[in-house]
Amino acid sequence: MTATDPALMNAETLLALYSRRALSPVEALKAVTERVARHNPSINAFAVMNPHALRQAGESEARWAAGRPLGPLDGVPCTVKDLLNMAGFPTRRGSRTTDPRPQSEDAPAVLGLKSAGAVIIGKTTTTEFGWKTPGDCPLHGITRNPWDFKRTPGGSSSGAGAAAASAFGALHIGTDAGGSIRIPAAYCGIVGFKPSYGRVPQWPHGAFSAVACAGPMTRTVRDAALMLNAIGRADARDPLCMPDDPREWRVGIEDGVRGMRIALVRRWGYEPPLDADGEAALQRAADTLRAEGALVEEADPELPDTRQIFGRVWGVALAKLVASTPEEKRGDLDGGLEEVARREGGVSAIDFLAADGMRVEAAHRMSVFHLRYDLVLTAATPTAAFAADQPTLKPTEALWRDWAPWTFAQNLTRQPAIALPAGLDQEGMPRAVQVVAAQGRDDLCLRGARALERALAMPEPNPMAA
Repeated sequence: MTATDPALMNAETLLALYSRRALSPVEALKAVTERVARHNPSINAFAVMNPHALRQAGESEARWAAGRPLGPLDGVPCTVKDLLNMAGFPTRRGSRTTDPRPQSEDAPAVLGLKSAGAVIIGKTTTTEFGWKTPGDCPLHGITRNPWDFKRTPGGSSSGAGAAAASAFGALHIGTDAGGSIRIPAAYCGIVGFKPSYGRVPQWPHGAFSAVACAGPMTRTVRDAALMLNAIGRADARDPLCMPDDPREWRVGIEDGVRGMRIALVRRWGYEPPLDADGEAALQRAADTLRAEGALVEEADPELPDTRQIFGRVWGVALAKLVASTPEEKRGDLDGGLEEVARREGGVSAIDFLAADGMRVEAAHRMSVFHLRYDLVLTAATPTAAFAADQPTLKPTEALWRDWAPWTFAQNLTRQPAIALPAGLDQEGMPRAVQVVAAQGRDDLCLRGARALERALAMPEPNPMAA
């Protein structure tokens, strides 16, 4: 593979070449599908492929030839996580318990991609109902990390993370209820952006409605902003989405961080674990932002213990999911999912409302914290990607110890947060950091992440160069 291979190009590069007639969407799609055919058998990133993609790329090519592209993503190969509806395809959610019949309409984010002209090559794998970090599910088996097939790509957007790192398309929709975009991004060496809650409309809402977001998974921060232009538009079907904001999210993204106040945060109401390589990546990022002119200092937002809050939100959602599954199908569910549901299913309404009150308190404290700080810098994961085949043991403890201790707080507070690469560890695996902004300030989040990406000068991922 060379830098001239369209499969390795980011979306901005593809679009520039399309506009000059130096490359066609059909050529780009063929490069991607050839790469999928060669590498996906080892990775297992797809739940289903789109048999109409080549025809759709041809239609895009004709539009470009006429000088009339449909939208800002016309002809860019992309994927959709199999938690979102795509008309004509089933939404299986990684579960043997779900309906295999095709859906009749597109989810809002999928409609946004199609309206912008993107070519969807398929739906990517997810953990069952998006419940956990290890990238396996009962329906599709194990998805593997392209950096090391013995390791997980993370989850629940496991297929999207693996596909992005493998160059199976330039743009990928993931979803994130506790880190499910950012953890795979960190493990796979890509960019994962969880926007502010409601920025990207969703319908129907899933099990984790109160904390879940859909967002971009890409190989560059600028591509994430470009993708947000298409998927971050209001949709009347979602009563909880933000008012429409037609801005171009790349405007101002190159303005840097000079003069910004950035908090280096190590506590989210408790002290999440972090290994030596993760600490080195975090320090490297902090030093880089200082060199770029930001004032970076350690600070503690003094949140309540977010483990206890998220544990209730997560557990009650899973208990509701299990209760709504027909009894004769419950044996087909992931055993760990049922374990969490049993443990948390008996919580009283009073205790659940108390946890939700603590969630609002955490959001309030972060709002006040951001009166002082423009951005927050944290680790993204406690370790590099772990083994893909290891069993899921004690999931409630694993959630805050091994899986998502650095990411679930931002779902509770509904803030935008981006995970982006910050180097490789001693074993050659990606490590990442996380940039967080105040709720609604997705522009600052993108700007801070882009400044860090540019200064670190990390190459785009290509773990399978041969």
